[in-house]
Amino acid sequence: MHHANHFYGHANIMASYAGYQKPPYIWGYLQHGWNILDGFAHGTTFAPGMPLYVWSDSVRRRGWSMGLRNYSVIGSVWLYLLRVHPELATRAEDAEGTIFYPFHGWEGQNVLGDHGRIVASIKEHESGPVTVCLYWNEYEKPAIRNVYKNAGFRVITHGYRGLHWRRTDADFLVKQLTELRKHRRVASNRLSSAVLYGASIGLQPGVYGDPMVLEHEHPSFGGQARIKRLWPELDQPFVPLDVAREFTDTELGADHIACPAEIRELFRWN
Repeated sequence: MHHANHFYGHANIMASYAGYQKPPYIWGYLQHGWNILDGFAHGTTFAPGMPLYVWSDSVRRRGWSMGLRNYSVIGSVWLYLLRVHPELATRAEDAEGTIFYPFHGWEGQNVLGDHGRIVASIKEHESGPVTVCLYWNEYEKPAIRNVYKNAGFRVITHGYRGLHWRRTDADFLVKQLTELRKHRRVASNRLSSAVLYGASIGLQPGVYGDPMVLEHEHPSFGGQARIKRLWPELDQPFVPLDVAREFTDTELGADHIACPAEIRELFRWN
């Protein structure tokens, strides 16, 4: 089925949760990242009648307002990962410092902005050791990678998310969880999946710095202006953890987790 179901190893995580060693094809479309629209990338072409598996009821409501149907709210794959690996579901006791995720592009769109300004913002707000996690798209560009290395930060990448069933790193989210657990804070220059993931396991989140611009970003998502308008309390360097957790539980769909038998039934894995 749709290749985006395998992004970040999502299909593999759901298969492990449901009791399979390898993922069968998922019957439908699986949301792969935090989304402020209908749950899916702009321009996704849906086959008529196919199920749409999304994280939260807010996504489902927005999709319905746009004329989409066949939604099932099942919570985020990240929450299933925490159940597959309960030993990693909380921040490590010896965690320290901050992991920062600069807003990234992908194969079809680059990010336009000044990484030097991001470095300055990090140094302004963080006092402990800093890890900067770049998406592979930026990590493979020495000119970008070295901006952060030369600032004295540890620079990593979690790997390649995959595209059209090729080069998918099935352990992507496991690597992300492992890294997040090493830190006390998670931050980014945009509210994003990574910030939600960190907050969900007890990291204190922050959102600050130049939000940058996604090349040819489609206006249907409303851009940064919409995010700041909807969730102003989350647009600050130090977001209170109780505020972040309430938002995170809602947007990740903590109340909508399905049991393994339900997943097998929904995905037609029976």
